[in-house]
Amino acid sequence: MAPIEKAKKVAKSAKKGKKHPLNSYLKGGILRYSKAQMYKRRALYRLKDKKSPVVKKEKVPIKKVKKIGGPKNGGERTVYLRKPKANYPTKTFVKKRPSKANFSEHKRTTRRNLKPGTVLILLAGRHQGKRVVLLKTLTSGLLLVTGPFALNSCPLRRVSQRYVIGTSSRVDLGAFQVPEHLNDAYFRRLKAKKEKKSGEADIFAAKKERFVPNEQRKKDQKEVDSALLKAIKAHPEGKFFKKYLQNMFALHSSQYPHRLRF
Repeated sequence: MAPIEKAKKVAKSAKKGKKHPLNSYLKGGILRYSKAQMYKRRALYRLKDKKSPVVKKEKVPIKKVKKIGGPKNGGERTVYLRKPKANYPTKTFVKKRPSKANFSEHKRTTRRNLKPGTVLILLAGRHQGKRVVLLKTLTSGLLLVTGPFALNSCPLRRVSQRYVIGTSSRVDLGAFQVPEHLNDAYFRRLKAKKEKKSGEADIFAAKKERFVPNEQRKKDQKEVDSALLKAIKAHPEGKFFKKYLQNMFALHSSQYPHRLRF
């Protein structure tokens, strides 16, 4: 039998990577190879006698002859095709950029365990240590929570997810939907206009304005509370769940938060 010639395996192309530099800097900013050495390394001697073909570019006219009417105007005049600016600005003005990087348009992400109906523990603020129920996540990334107010005096308020611990206990909200008008604009406070001080007596007369909830807020609080209390009552451990929400969270001696399971 005739010998079978084995097909030569084509070597795989080497992995594409960064090209090794022909020259590099030593300490003190001195190049490793001199100008003459680089001439040899790059084999520039091969191009010494070669002449690249000269491509002639067509000259683009910048002026043109324009005919002008009138007996005393000469009949013709040479003018520029592209008229230069008559005046230049003394300052370089910054052009208006599209406002894509607005903070309000940033993408918001919330933790996986922060879902509507989850019981949260507040870690900061006036209601620190209270257990509250999460209603929804607002467009600003803040969490809308409530006590309910009837159980632990925590009203409808916005909280950052940084100052919250998500627990494993949940309230089934069911078909309850948070009203659409309960958004970031709803919680925005209007600043009162400051009057100009006319004398020394006005300095001591100035008083701090205290926030007082309006009738709309009270009405919304009652509606949300009534729906939440029904959901808590329907919970398998409803009687104990009410007490759980009423009690404050606190750590005792020999208790460490990183060892607890919430």
